[in-house]
Amino acid sequence: MATGLLGQLQYQTIKTALKYMEKDPEKKGNIRDYATINQLICLSNMESLNAILIEDGLTQRERLLRLNKVAIHQMQILEEHNNQRLTLQ
Repeated sequence: MATGLLGQLQYQTIKTALKYMEKDPEKKGNIRDYATINQLICLSNMESLNAILIEDGLTQRERLLRLNKVAIHQMQILEEHNNQRLTLQ
């Protein structure tokens, strides 16, 4: 169904994009064009995780709560380690 979580996320994305465009009217194109690499990584991970959670039969509310928690955690990790290099041992 096109409504539900996807519809809510699209609505929130549109609201966010409109606020972004009002704040920075000189910037053109998709809001993703101005996202950081960390934000794009997190978004990609959330899209994949959402598909898995749907397959697992979680409700819209359960998915939204879990995705929000994971996204916050991932962004914290990505930002904390933004300038550090990972070395293989």
